Amino acid sequence: MKGVYNMKIQNIMRTMAVSCLAVMSMSSCSDWLQVDMEDEIMEDKLFEDNSGFVSSLNGVYAKMNENYSSTLSMGVIDVMAQYYDVRQNSNHTFYNYANYNFNAINFENTSGDLWTTQYALIANLNLLLEHCDMPDATIKPNYYPMVKGEALALRAMLHFDLLRIYGPVYSADTENETTIPYEETTSKAIQPLLPAKEVMAKVLRDLNDAAELLKDDRIRTEGVMNSDSEDPNESSDMRYRQYRLNYYAVQALLARAYLWTGNKTKAYEIATSLISENKEKEVFPWTPKANVQSPEKPDRIFSTEVMFSLYNTSRITLFDNYFKRSAKISNSLTFKGESLNDMNGKIPHFYSDELDLRRGDNMWSLETLEETSDVGASSTKKAICFSKYADVPENSIRYMIPLIRMSEIYLIAAECAPTTTEAIGYINELRSNRNCIDLEEDNVGDDIQQYITNEFAREMIGEGQLYFYYKRLNMDEVLSGTTFEEDWWTGEFEVTEPMDTQDYVWPLPKVEIDKRVTTEN
Repeated sequence: MKGVYNMKIQNIMRTMAVSCLAVMSMSSCSDWLQVDMEDEIMEDKLFEDNSGFVSSLNGVYAKMNENYSSTLSMGVIDVMAQYYDVRQNSNHTFYNYANYNFNAINFENTSGDLWTTQYALIANLNLLLEHCDMPDATIKPNYYPMVKGEALALRAMLHFDLLRIYGPVYSADTENETTIPYEETTSKAIQPLLPAKEVMAKVLRDLNDAAELLKDDRIRTEGVMNSDSEDPNESSDMRYRQYRLNYYAVQALLARAYLWTGNKTKAYEIATSLISENKEKEVFPWTPKANVQSPEKPDRIFSTEVMFSLYNTSRITLFDNYFKRSAKISNSLTFKGESLNDMNGKIPHFYSDELDLRRGDNMWSLETLEETSDVGASSTKKAICFSKYADVPENSIRYMIPLIRMSEIYLIAAECAPTTTEAIGYINELRSNRNCIDLEEDNVGDDIQQYITNEFAREMIGEGQLYFYYKRLNMDEVLSGTTFEEDWWTGEFEVTEPMDTQDYVWPLPKVEIDKRVTTEN
């Protein structure tokens, strides 16, 4: 039965990718759903029945892989959080990202591609939303809340991440700084750059509207439905909701967004409500230790706790390019170290507990990387390779890339908790389910934020959230990926890298600046 279940999950997730291809076949690959005025017939054809709305939405999910499977998850944005041994290697593919060289050609190209793709997706969502509310819309009433709710939530999420990248470190002093446009119509007119405060107001509006539309989401009313309906006439569109931007994931985004603005009261209210409801209904239960350490199908991404994810068949290729022992030294994303216990490496400073499931042998391995230069010279390097995204054939989570997980909600609750005692309780529940010893309040003292930071970094590696966490707190030093030196006088290790506020703010990409200059002239 388990094999059958895995196949069903993969079939449902694959539908999202197939839907994208189906929609792309109706227009060019570069603007697969953007429709010019002369193509109104094609547009009408797409939305002439219920399946067109679902296909359009699934197409957005599939297309999100271009930004979220690499740049905004395991690649660029995690390198900028100093996870990996990159910063001191000028020959490394990611060197400019690790050193915040925003003017470098590869950085500018990445920024331009990210910006362009993100706003193309937003334009597609706006087209979908417009058709949802047309007087003669063909979308079925029972599909309307799901499709519109998810589309609104996706629009908010895409804008929010753009703001987290290009906007300032958010505060009362910076909230009026001009940042990005918020696209909410199908108009092709260039929209004004808005103050950060206005962008966040629109993000929160869209997320709250989405939550209202999705309040009766079947994942909430009927739980996780990891099987096809016994009714042969029922579509699977309303099932497997834990893999989409469902009600709970929208609430998680709301908590994340409110915390970004400094509204800890709202973030705490949402996080604790999510925790309470999840304990009651067990929609996203903690992943059992046996599943994580399974010799045949290890669940290294703690999949049962993932509230929203993408499905990307290229995940294996990304892993091979960045994390596998066969990756080139100049392209590999690895931890520094001669062994898992090397104090001159990162592992002992990153993990506080040797029995941590996230530190285990199935998560990390010592490898010798080799590379031959263009002139034939060879070099080797010992490094600690990360296995989180290693391929697990015939597994339902084989292509999953997590975007939101339940442990983040516990850490938000901890950060916003009114007392240290309550905060430690949330952290310890997470640590307990990672096979770690509990924290003691006497030992934590006034350093509760540092303990939250440590757990956040361990949880989110490969998922693109740590850089934004550092930015939100405007941290002036972060755990290094390259330097672990013992002070000869004190015996303590220097393990941090300095950060400047400017390291957290990407300049607007040239493609956007040029577009605005051309329009103004």
